[in-house]
Amino acid sequence: METGGSLAQAIRKPILTPKAIIHQKFGDKASYKVEEVEEPSQNGCPGLAILQKGPCLYRCSLELPDFSVVSESFKKKKDAEQSAAQMALEKLGIRPSADSPTAEEAWAQLIARVKFLFSNEFLSALHPLSGHFKAALCRVGVLNGSIPASVIAICDGKPNNLCKIINPTVESHPLLVISYIMRAAAGLQELVVSPEGELSIRRKDPYPHDVIELSVSQQSGVAESITTMAIYIPCSPEKAVEPMILNFSSTGYYLDGIAEKLGLSDANKVLISRTIGKASSEMRFYFAAPNSYPLDMSSDLLNTKVDTFGGPLNARASYISGQDIYGDSILASIGYTWKCQELFHEDVTLQSYYRMLISKIPSGVYKLSREEILVAELPLTFTTRTNWRGSFPREILSSFCRQHRLLEPVFSISSIPAKTSAEWSSNKKLKVSESAEQETEYANGNGVVDADAKAVGLGSSFTCEVKLYSKCQDLIVACAPNVLYKKQNDAVQSASLKVLSGLNAYFKEINMSFEKQKQLANVFDIKFYHQNFFKEVVSCQSVHNFQYNETLGGKEPESNSIDILNDVVEIDVNSIDIKGPDSGVCPSNGSLLCVCYSVSLVPKGELRKVLLESTEEFEFEMGTGAVIPCLEAVVNRMSVGQSACFYTELPSQDLILAAAKDSANALAFLSSPCFLEYAIILLQVTEPPEDRMEQALFSPPLSKQRVEYAVQHIKESCATSLVDFGCGSGSLLESLLDYPTSLETIVGVDISQKSLSRAAKVLHSKLAMKSDPDAPCRRIKSAVLYDGSITDFDSRLCGFDIGTCLEVIEHMEEDQACQFGDVVLSSFRPRILIVSTPNYEYNVILQKSNLASQEDDPDEKNHSQQSCKFRNHDHKFEWTREQFNQWASELAVRHKYSVEFSGVGGSADQEPGFASQIAVFRRTCVAEKDDLQEHEDSACQYKPIWEWNRSMPAFD
Repeated sequence: METGGSLAQAIRKPILTPKAIIHQKFGDKASYKVEEVEEPSQNGCPGLAILQKGPCLYRCSLELPDFSVVSESFKKKKDAEQSAAQMALEKLGIRPSADSPTAEEAWAQLIARVKFLFSNEFLSALHPLSGHFKAALCRVGVLNGSIPASVIAICDGKPNNLCKIINPTVESHPLLVISYIMRAAAGLQELVVSPEGELSIRRKDPYPHDVIELSVSQQSGVAESITTMAIYIPCSPEKAVEPMILNFSSTGYYLDGIAEKLGLSDANKVLISRTIGKASSEMRFYFAAPNSYPLDMSSDLLNTKVDTFGGPLNARASYISGQDIYGDSILASIGYTWKCQELFHEDVTLQSYYRMLISKIPSGVYKLSREEILVAELPLTFTTRTNWRGSFPREILSSFCRQHRLLEPVFSISSIPAKTSAEWSSNKKLKVSESAEQETEYANGNGVVDADAKAVGLGSSFTCEVKLYSKCQDLIVACAPNVLYKKQNDAVQSASLKVLSGLNAYFKEINMSFEKQKQLANVFDIKFYHQNFFKEVVSCQSVHNFQYNETLGGKEPESNSIDILNDVVEIDVNSIDIKGPDSGVCPSNGSLLCVCYSVSLVPKGELRKVLLESTEEFEFEMGTGAVIPCLEAVVNRMSVGQSACFYTELPSQDLILAAAKDSANALAFLSSPCFLEYAIILLQVTEPPEDRMEQALFSPPLSKQRVEYAVQHIKESCATSLVDFGCGSGSLLESLLDYPTSLETIVGVDISQKSLSRAAKVLHSKLAMKSDPDAPCRRIKSAVLYDGSITDFDSRLCGFDIGTCLEVIEHMEEDQACQFGDVVLSSFRPRILIVSTPNYEYNVILQKSNLASQEDDPDEKNHSQQSCKFRNHDHKFEWTREQFNQWASELAVRHKYSVEFSGVGGSADQEPGFASQIAVFRRTCVAEKDDLQEHEDSACQYKPIWEWNRSMPAFD
């Protein structure tokens, strides 16, 4: 099964939604009211006795002047609103059309649009472009009322959209819009005038006096001086980017002031870029049009083209804007908006410029999302949603595509049934990854995964393929990781991260050799379509090379100094001065750390310094590459409460200036050799879940090794019945269904109804399958889940062939563990009982303690063990091998069982033994019939939660 966005979805033309059409027709007269509704629960699991809470649903009522409608129930409020709007449109007899107009129709609409823009009605409209029209009336002489064509092309979205229909190459050549607007104006000679050789349009006849008075009355009319910061970006890369001040009068036209700063006579000679960043932003590049703008006024609409400028390309401005910028340019955030008639403006600083620069790279997007530019790194692995900090990989990838004006990423998700995934894991050597977090739901939209397209089995695994396309629909990057995930969200996020990591590695060394490109492809399962890829990033090459040259000393990094995954920063961690007493609470891989830090720029040989970045609390997951390597290396030697200070060489200058709030001071420091000073305090360490720690060291995971151990004993004993004490969410019972065994009856007992509900759904999804008659689970005739404590006896579970209790007893108090042992061996009397529990002595390896000296010094060994934490915060105890052996041996003697000891993870012949220790009890004598009769007559203390029987017609 495949779900997800397609290329067609990613590039489809935008059309008005039902709600947008209703707004056009009725405006504020349309009233939406959304209410939460309760729906009967649908657990999808026949026989489940636990009441399931239904999903949170919403219903919308839409009131219009003449009638009202009420939508059906939806999971999302916006879907309910759109549904209500669609119902209203159907009542009104309005059918929105998804068909785009032809090129000829779009051309006619463009002429009509230009005509409307110069009408009396538009001058008083609340529109960003009308602000320019009003300001142009303040211009003097022949410029009075003259509107630069570039302003119309940029500030009104409709001409842009129409021009893209007329000629799709407008997307990559936005200046073509100016040509089409000027041609449309040439066809309206009765209304407007376009002076020859000028990129401007004005009305032929002045506006009526009353229209001008009405538009002027909407403005404050108070003359005031406006001052805002901007950035001057010279065309020559040898010249530095500099801050500048722009001064305007509120009663003048601000574009004339920008033209003056560019050395131009008036605003009609200024060209404007598309917005930088968010669509609602007013951040743009301003640059000079050539003296003779090359307009193509031919009659061939589709083949209209803009000839190349004669001037030099501004590589830095072009890289940030995503379009060609020529000559010197000014980056400013100023303009008229939908919200207000007054001129909007905000300062653009050097820090803003460098942040835009680093946001073009995936790692830069992540750094900015965390606001920790000199410390954070894009992690190399996606572990869990709860441990991830900053923007998620999928969000970063979408942001990267928008920054480079690509289509939204296209995700193709494949759902693989449990049996097939097991075959893939063995035949194709695919890795099966698990996560502790629930999957999230994606909205259905352009290029977005539709998680609800089809229901999939709870035992399914997922793979995800990601493709990136240019706006011209050229395939640029494809990534298909050979990994299976238990949750759809994990597959999407991990595949997104693979693409981002591959792009990151490429950006770090753009001119990498062919061999390194092959290595990159193998590491990240990524394929670059080089011709298309280079076409999209060609302008970034000179910018990146230039940025590396701006680093201290003007040296480019050696190609062999850039690791394919990380920039390696060499520091001698043994020489780091760590202050404070050792609390014994130390980080390990998978731990969630919280630190306080500051980073300062320090001139070599001097005591003065300037603070670049600091934070009171910064969280990251250890061992995932979420911070710069030298910081992780230092923190790895610290314990909670300790502080450290260390120094590193400078990263690239763009990172430093993106972090520095006082750019002028930072630049003054950078004029001489400097280094970075990191001061850090380890505030808190949150240990990872037990399974996460184990997965970091064992392949396959310990959980799977325990299942395989149990399966081996089931096969050897030819057992037909099994009870799992403390079955939880049914992970063992579910796994057993994938193996061919002699089992016919399986039973699970647990005290958590939530876990039992999950177990019932998982087991039912597999047992009720009809498609594969050869599936191992077809041998199972009955399955039951009970709600109850495993320290209580229930006669219905008496005399089973095998009992299992894997990684359960440590969640009880020690006296309860002893009670369980007595009850199960004296009353339940299974033929075989398998019990596993963590080996506390192995924690020194899981928590990365120093084992080298422990084998030589027993006292040191005991001290190290005492300093180790339990593997899970929910564990009430963890036993050493000696303690576990004593507990099991005493039980065996007391209840006439034999016991043998083994384990999984590690080795019995090597210290500190197995990671998970196992005791296998075997009944040495047949239970007396009187004893069994006595047990069978006992009260049934367990409550059946779910029952399944293959002989029942409903389940066959």
